[in-house]
Amino acid sequence: MGFPERLALATRNEHKIREILEICRDWPVRWVTANGADASGWPDVEETGDTYLDNALLKARAVSGAFGFPAVADDSGIEVDALGGAPGPRSARFAGPNATDEENLHRLLDRVRDVPDEERTARYRAVAACAWPDGRSTWAEGVCEGSLVLEPRGSGGFGYDPMFVPDGESRTMAELRSAEKHAVSHRGRAFRALRTLLDRT
Repeated sequence: MGFPERLALATRNEHKIREILEICRDWPVRWVTANGADASGWPDVEETGDTYLDNALLKARAVSGAFGFPAVADDSGIEVDALGGAPGPRSARFAGPNATDEENLHRLLDRVRDVPDEERTARYRAVAACAWPDGRSTWAEGVCEGSLVLEPRGSGGFGYDPMFVPDGESRTMAELRSAEKHAVSHRGRAFRALRTLLDRT
């Protein structure tokens, strides 16, 4: 497999595009993104899978098939122990099909408000996948353990970052500088592991 000359980033989410390009800034590829000049005909992909891997592969395969060269995608979510692992793969739609990040955040806050501090453990999980037009694919997973606070803090990041504190930190993900976040985040770990897989093939 190895690194292709071009690699499409199969997401329309501006936050994800920025984060993934920062995490993968030293990858030896030319990136094609949904907000780039060469992205006409970008497919709309509905995330109908039951797992992070299902959704990551749906996106990567659709974009790779549309453009005729490899694509990478990720799917991620937050898993709250007191909620039995929810919202998980439904994290982006926790407050409804078209929910905003803020609506999802407040929905989660409402659900854990009565949970004792020591029981608000949670983790972020991400699966990063690469798909080729010929049907090949590979993927890797990254996890970041932590806990939830009831008073959102910080202006960085997105999603549930203002209420998620990684283990070993006193700051939320949204209070970390970008480089600090990428070093410990689920997405950073998943894409670094994916790069290792690509380097070996």
